[in-house]
Amino acid sequence: MKISFLPIALCALIATSFVQGSSATLAQEPKLEFPQASPGSTLQQRVGLTDVEVVYARPSVKGRKIFGGLVPHDEIWRTGANSATKVTFSTDVKFGGSPVPAGSYALFTIPGATEWSVILSKVTGQWGSYAYSDKDDQARVKVKPLTLAESVETLTIDVNDLRDDSATLVISWEKTRVAVKIETDLVKVLVPKIDAAMAGSGKKPYFAAAMFYYEHDLDLKKASAWIDEAIKEQPDGLWIIYRKGLILAKMGDKKGAIAAATQSLEMANKAGGAIGAEYKRLNESLIASLK
Repeated sequence: MKISFLPIALCALIATSFVQGSSATLAQEPKLEFPQASPGSTLQQRVGLTDVEVVYARPSVKGRKIFGGLVPHDEIWRTGANSATKVTFSTDVKFGGSPVPAGSYALFTIPGATEWSVILSKVTGQWGSYAYSDKDDQARVKVKPLTLAESVETLTIDVNDLRDDSATLVISWEKTRVAVKIETDLVKVLVPKIDAAMAGSGKKPYFAAAMFYYEHDLDLKKASAWIDEAIKEQPDGLWIIYRKGLILAKMGDKKGAIAAATQSLEMANKAGGAIGAEYKRLNESLIASLK
């Protein structure tokens, strides 16, 4: 019997073609995915100089009774689905009046019919609330829930009511809204930096510093001096001169405030266009409030 062998190179070529063909077949198979029952979401919001991040899964009502039903009253809740909701602060804050150092926390709640407990736990990354322990609480706040006129289908956590040094964490689902105030000590952090910048040799942030002092009821004499320096740097800045009027008005100098507003108004009339119309309205309103 005569046995024939294929050349080694040809065998290798056939084998390679078979493997590649198999790989191509596998690659062509569709990837099977299913929609998540509670899709993940990440909220990022800056509050003054503090970054707030909320990472959570968002379940929907889907015709169910939520609070007092799917989410029992007076029991610990992960405040979402899947892993417990995580909240991160880039600086120290106060959460509902309680001090909270910068870092990440698990957000738990105990929903009640007339009162909720909103909790920040130092232990993050846990699935659900099965391993929750109150010994790990960083903050626990009592909150009265509000009843909404319209139902919110999907759990929503927002950071609203933004100010330089505060905001509100809002949990809304079904017809319930719960809000907790977040506060930062922005003045304590920023004032030393402003003082250092003013004492330094570089360009001075006259306008921004003046407005920060004005808005936070700090030393208005400094604010007035800084706004004058800002005007020297940009004498055609009608918006700066308008804000000089605001500072002088807060200082009780009505005559000076009216003079600044009148100057800015004249500049607005000459400027025309959208900016002229805006500052015409603002200055006329300021002047009217001082008479």
